[in-house]
Amino acid sequence: MTVTLADVAARARVSPATVSRVLNGNYPVAASTRERVLRAVDELDYVLNGPASSLAAATSDLIGVLVNDIADPFFGIMASAAQSAIGESASGRGGGEKLAVVCNTGGSPARELTYLTLLQRQRAAAVILMGGSLEDPGHLAATAGKLAKLAEAGTRVVLCGRPPVVGDANAAALVFDNRAGARRLTGHLLDLGHRRIGYAAGPADRTTTRHRLEGHREALAEAGVAEGPTVHGAYDRQAGYEATAELLARDPDLTAVVAANDTVALGVCAALRERGLSIPGDVSVAGFDDLPFSVDAVPALTTVRLPLHDAGVRAGRLAMGTEEPPPGGRPETVAAELVVRGSTTTPRR
Repeated sequence: MTVTLADVAARARVSPATVSRVLNGNYPVAASTRERVLRAVDELDYVLNGPASSLAAATSDLIGVLVNDIADPFFGIMASAAQSAIGESASGRGGGEKLAVVCNTGGSPARELTYLTLLQRQRAAAVILMGGSLEDPGHLAATAGKLAKLAEAGTRVVLCGRPPVVGDANAAALVFDNRAGARRLTGHLLDLGHRRIGYAAGPADRTTTRHRLEGHREALAEAGVAEGPTVHGAYDRQAGYEATAELLARDPDLTAVVAANDTVALGVCAALRERGLSIPGDVSVAGFDDLPFSVDAVPALTTVRLPLHDAGVRAGRLAMGTEEPPPGGRPETVAAELVVRGSTTTPRR
């Protein structure tokens, strides 16, 4: 049953006019009253119609693209590719153009839910969620609820590099095979003869981190090699720099470090050089994602290539409805490819 403005007013114990003032922000309202109204909005999951309110069953020309950090090349490549694909379907003025808006969550689960609510209010034609998700049951349930309401209202929901959870049945999902990629990467180091391998992991509460770490551990277990130290941090250069100090403190005889991604790997390399260690002579370093700069690092990074641009293009076409979603409502696994370059070699110690 549709929640009305009157329902919110009754829950907040104010007049409908007061609710309208709070939501529109066009009239001063006491802070305590405003808080009561907003709490009622959240509790009832009330959605204020945007400009298309007179067309309750219609969607707008808006497509929301949610990313963790648009400054991160991982997200920037996918978002740019998606936006290009969204524009390629337009046929000129009035010919089905859509406005793609990138929503930068900064890794905040609350911000992610807020953007989904705003896109729901605007009756977005589609929503694309990019990258791994937070592994918190409450947040996952809340997100699934928001996505279900969007889908019910006619919004296409696309997950790009984000594994679906229970409740995401209406989403078209393209999932990176992070486990297999990580397994191949660590297997490469093991094949070279490395047995003391440290891991500079991403945030512990992210699906991408867990899946890549699981693949790493699977390769070690298959080879009968004991797991080395693991340090969690952000997906940035500074985290790799700081993780390296702790990894070496735990095991000064490490011969290889696997990084959560290529950006983290740059921080690992900087920290190793600062300590007078050569790459790969003393310590081999491997990244993940095959971001554009990885081939220009010195030495070039051994990494795992994810087809970020292609995945972004497909996500954009799925959002536009110009490409059929994976059959049977099942997620489609996007393969990861091992790329061997100069930052890894046979250990000499």
